[in-house]
This record gives sequence, structure tokens and C-alpha cells, in this order.
Amino acid sequence: MTPAVLVWRAGHALIAAGFLTSIAHVWWSALTRRRGRFLRPAIAALVGEGVVVGLNGGDCPLGPVGDRMGDPVPLFELVLPARAAKQAVPVLGGVTATGIVLLAARPAERSRS
Repeated sequence: MTPAVLVWRAGHALIAAGFLTSIAHVWWSALTRRRGRFLRPAIAALVGEGVVVGLNGGDCPLGPVGDRMGDPVPLFELVLPARAAKQAVPVLGGVTATGIVLLAARPAERSRS
């Protein structure tokens, strides 16, 4: 494996970790009914990613970049079996959408002053 592929995988993993953190933050905010300064950027990033994935036919838009870099293994296949890896993006999209809907359905708690 080339150093370029290793750098590519690290960068792609950081991007994925950022989106997973955003999903977790949306769910934490929905369940605790707390809203913080990172919630709106997290939602914006997730909605933006959802639009790009939708325009890409439901696939991660960075997959073809990895192919061009010479990475023989898609990111999620590094940590999941091939069948589960293929479902990761749609499942995470559903988890994200559910979290955002739950967030909207559970207004923030009023502060107790």
C-alpha cells in the first residue's frame, strides 16, 4: 500500500468520524432536549452530506476518489463485512433522519432561572 493511500484513508476516516460525531450530537441533543452551539453546524453538515449522497445515487461521494487514488478497499469495508459496509451509508442516513425528526419533535427544555 502506498503512502498516498494511507494518507487518503486517514483523511477519509477523519471525515467519516466527523459525520458520526455529528450524528451522535444530534441524537444527544434530541434525547437530552439540550441545544448547544454545535448543533446547527452538525445538522447543516449532515443535511449537506445527505444531499450530496442523494445526488450520488446513495453512495459515498468519496468512493470514486479512493478508487482513483488506488485504494482497493472502500472505507467501511475496512471495519465491516462487505455486505454490512454496503448498507452503512443508507442505514446511517436513516439514523440521521430519525435523529433530526426526533430533535424537531422534542423542543429544548426551558432554562430554570
